[in-house]
Amino acid sequence: MRGSSGHEAGVGGSGRLWRIAGLAAVAGLAWAARDVPAQLGGRLTGERAQRAARSPRFRDGTFHNPAGASATMVADPGRNLLRELLFGKQKRRPGSPVPLLRPTAPPATDPARALNVVWYGHASTLVEIEGHRVLLDPVWSDRCSPSALVGPRRLHEPPVRLADLPPLDAVLISHDHYDHLDMETVRRLVDLQSAPFVVPLGVGAHLQRWGVPAARVVELDWSESHRVGGITLTATAAQHFSGRGLRRDGTLWASWVIAGAHRRLFYTGDSGYFPGYAEIGAAHGPFDVTLMQIGAYDRAWPHIHMFPEEAVAAHLDVRGDLLVPVHWGTFNLALHDWSEPVDRLWAEAKARGVRLAVPRPGERVVVDEPPAVDGWWQAVA
Repeated sequence: MRGSSGHEAGVGGSGRLWRIAGLAAVAGLAWAARDVPAQLGGRLTGERAQRAARSPRFRDGTFHNPAGASATMVADPGRNLLRELLFGKQKRRPGSPVPLLRPTAPPATDPARALNVVWYGHASTLVEIEGHRVLLDPVWSDRCSPSALVGPRRLHEPPVRLADLPPLDAVLISHDHYDHLDMETVRRLVDLQSAPFVVPLGVGAHLQRWGVPAARVVELDWSESHRVGGITLTATAAQHFSGRGLRRDGTLWASWVIAGAHRRLFYTGDSGYFPGYAEIGAAHGPFDVTLMQIGAYDRAWPHIHMFPEEAVAAHLDVRGDLLVPVHWGTFNLALHDWSEPVDRLWAEAKARGVRLAVPRPGERVVVDEPPAVDGWWQAVA
């Protein structure tokens, strides 16, 4: 009988331990998910909603692409995307660590004509133009996701800490997807910097929820501009979509022109290839450098992300000189090989006589003296 009682006590103790472990796991999940509601951002209300309603891009409660281009997936009979995601043969991660550089000091040139680009990974880029600094789509978090537990995780660390960034004149956001607009990065930049956040219409609702002072938020529709010191930031068209939760297209998306007195840069944000690029080139070009989205493409969503060959075509459409690729290498967001976007881009650039620079994360590109393309990514693919 004593043996039986001891066994029952052991079973009961084990059960209590499992219950405690279960409660701890639930508590841990709840703690990890505590920021998810805030990550979803804000909704358009009041004056912000009224301004959105006046936009030519806004109708029936949402923003729309030019010429009615669709952002929905394209049916592909016989293809199972989930199976391909789980069991596909693509090599979607680098085989060895991605080389990171700390940016060297800017060259001693005339500040009034200087133009440099520092790519930190994915779309996060610092633009140094005529003595001003603009940070594009900064994402320093480990995941581009509303959750710290799941979602695409970084394939390399940020090459510099947010605290080590130089003083900024503006933070520019292309749209509200998690790989371009990161809540924790925004909150840190509010504390570390005094620069305004210049964003497409409606994105200010997210920033407001995250504690960004209203005086530091500038929202623009396409073709609207904001002056910061001696440079002008202009929101231009893009073919994409928006949304951080189940509701889509409640905020606008944009490409951007950054123009000084002498130098000009164009950034695509996320976009499919569309006729608007030629219009942007006619209205705002030529450009000394373009930052072109080249990764996370697939034939299932051809209208919202460009294939590398289309990025070269867009670069030519906007009348760009030097092309620097972005939106690749940092997060696994599609079904192609990790190195495929830049391999295809390099081949197309050579075929069409386009000047190209492919920096390592953290490497400064001096636009007037860009580094030679050396295929560094092929050694780690």
